[in-house]
Amino acid sequence: MDQSLFISKAFSNSLRPTKIIPYYYRASGVIEQDDITITTLITRNRFPVFFRLVERYQGPISVTIHVKNDPQNIRNLLTALDGLYASSKFMSMYVDVHLVVDPFDRQFNLWRNVARFFARTDFVMMLDIDFAVCTDFRSVIRADTSIMGKLREGNTAYVVPAFEYADHREGVDEEIFPKEKQVLLSLVHTNRVGMFHSSWAFGHGSTDYEKYYNASPGTIYKVVNYQSAYEPYVVFKKDGPPWCDERFIGYGGNKAACLFEMYLSGISYYVLADHFIIHQSHLYEEVARKNERKSNRRVYADFKEETCLR
Repeated sequence: MDQSLFISKAFSNSLRPTKIIPYYYRASGVIEQDDITITTLITRNRFPVFFRLVERYQGPISVTIHVKNDPQNIRNLLTALDGLYASSKFMSMYVDVHLVVDPFDRQFNLWRNVARFFARTDFVMMLDIDFAVCTDFRSVIRADTSIMGKLREGNTAYVVPAFEYADHREGVDEEIFPKEKQVLLSLVHTNRVGMFHSSWAFGHGSTDYEKYYNASPGTIYKVVNYQSAYEPYVVFKKDGPPWCDERFIGYGGNKAACLFEMYLSGISYYVLADHFIIHQSHLYEEVARKNERKSNRRVYADFKEETCLR
């Protein structure tokens, strides 16, 4: 079958015209099947942040890069991408790059699906690019036969709790971020660090941060107060769980929709209480966020009703 026809069908809910180019760069290192691929999505302005993720994680990454469909922009972006990919030995060793070329902004769930679809390991972590991986959850998961067994069964997703600095100026340089939970807790207790987007408690509140703070080393606990706006960052089995609904365009509800449909499919969420990620502060496109969130609230209401009736 012609590859472009197959890809067109696989991502048939995306806006048109959209051209998907898988493996524009393909990692040359050995990829172990039971490893955990970080799946993420970036635009050109996030290249420096992506470089830091690659250097820190040093494991398989499947990234979707959005390319605005303008000849000059394409040339400039591909030149910058060539430089990025050559800038670290870990790029060519671990990173698969997939391009989405179209005239649209922020088809986030399409981009997520592309990164996951072309990941080459059995397990993935769906991560937004602006989070720094602070602890080695990957090695801990792979070394624990119980955790790996539940992942293979396909009905468990493991939450890595997300944090941010109260003073966003402190959240710019990931080099100063804590790497151990005890150091994180000291920052929490002095109110310098807290739950990510604490002003929108529905987004991450189901993780139960108080329980996380008081958990003894090695604890893994079940999320018991799930609600439909919950959108944690999770490790799960690549094949089997539902894919992200591609009707969501722009900010608001897109990742929550992914997690909601996974939950309805029978997946339970468990929190890795020794581990954490921290948001790297940056400016948001506030006007776009406000308008797109308003639109996506209506889309999400319809989506929830349809999904529950399936």
